[in-house]
Amino acid sequence: MDREEILRVEALSKVYRSGTTDLVLFDNLSFQVREGEMLAIVGQSGSGKSSLLHILGALDTASSGEVFFADTRLATLSEEAAAEFRNRQIGYVWQFHYLLPEFTALENVAMPLYLRGVSRSKAEATASKWLDEVGLADRGHHRSGELSGGEQQRVSLARALVTAPRMLLADEPTGDLDNRTAESVFDLISRLHASYRLTSIIVTHNLAFARRCSRILSLESGVVKEKTPESLSTS
Repeated sequence: MDREEILRVEALSKVYRSGTTDLVLFDNLSFQVREGEMLAIVGQSGSGKSSLLHILGALDTASSGEVFFADTRLATLSEEAAAEFRNRQIGYVWQFHYLLPEFTALENVAMPLYLRGVSRSKAEATASKWLDEVGLADRGHHRSGELSGGEQQRVSLARALVTAPRMLLADEPTGDLDNRTAESVFDLISRLHASYRLTSIIVTHNLAFARRCSRILSLESGVVKEKTPESLSTS
């Protein structure tokens, strides 16, 4: 049985004005993502991968074209509606963890629920569950400066998923980690993707990780190309 389409990109372009010239980051991109897919987006630095991810998550707008998330046309959202959309539908993990240093790991994970108006006790109970899921049940009362880089990224993953989003967007989630820790964090993302039947889009330079995803798109010279795992050299 075919899985339902959750994301549709139609003729998407992003152009930046630089002096008297236009810098075309990408042009006329079209693709779909179905529920349950774990999609890797690869490409050279500066190819527009992060900018594309920002547009897909309603953090930025395209110069032209459309993004549809289920029945929502992202271009029609007001700033307030876009913020609500991000809080309800999308979980984000960045290359840097962006944890709030004055709060504990538990409070950082619970923060998106606080913003929803969930009671402190309920928010922290849910956050505690997610810290357990990422293997940090005993680290909830530590602040970010007391955690290792890998632990900080695990906290950011728990924070991304605490709201039960329909889609996880990850921008180089292992890029700041050593090889061993990166492998551990990617294994965790893969496990949670499968266990919670997530739809995940992962921007990565790590082609070995990209090959483990269910589908790969490569952003090359402003256009998007479908790739097979076998076509990616990891040497």
